[in-house]
Amino acid sequence: MTRRRAPVPAPAPATTPRLHDTIRLSADGLAKVLGDLEARVLTVVWTFDAPVPARVVHAAVVREHPVAPLTVTTVLNKLVDKRILVRHKVDDLLHYGARLSKAEFLAHVSRRVAEGVLALEPARVAASMIDVLAERDPAQLDELERLIQAARRQRDAAAGGAS
Repeated sequence: MTRRRAPVPAPAPATTPRLHDTIRLSADGLAKVLGDLEARVLTVVWTFDAPVPARVVHAAVVREHPVAPLTVTTVLNKLVDKRILVRHKVDDLLHYGARLSKAEFLAHVSRRVAEGVLALEPARVAASMIDVLAERDPAQLDELERLIQAARRQRDAAAGGAS
């Protein structure tokens, strides 16, 4: 039996967030793909319409999670290094803002997770996804069916235009 190798992904553009290839299944929300504090900090940054200084982020984070200001600054800088946040100076003070909207980031993460999981065995993963959706949120099955039909129409239109 010949084993198929998974295709090697193209290098990510400099604007694509760098995420670890591990998922913490037991974590909640964004902490599945980021650290717990990274997830808290990023969520706070998304609540602002414009880049903000670290002290503003710290003031919001510390309301629910006791943490030192320097720790928040370190996390902000790590998120910059991961290309999740951007940092720039305003009046000699560093301001941090999200590189992507929450929706854009979640779409990117969801795609990365799906690509990684599908490397297992696509048919079984798809069957498991359907089973889980049926158990947790049956209405999502209808949405999944709508997305599948849209993808088929797009594929068929592309194939028709290519001939």
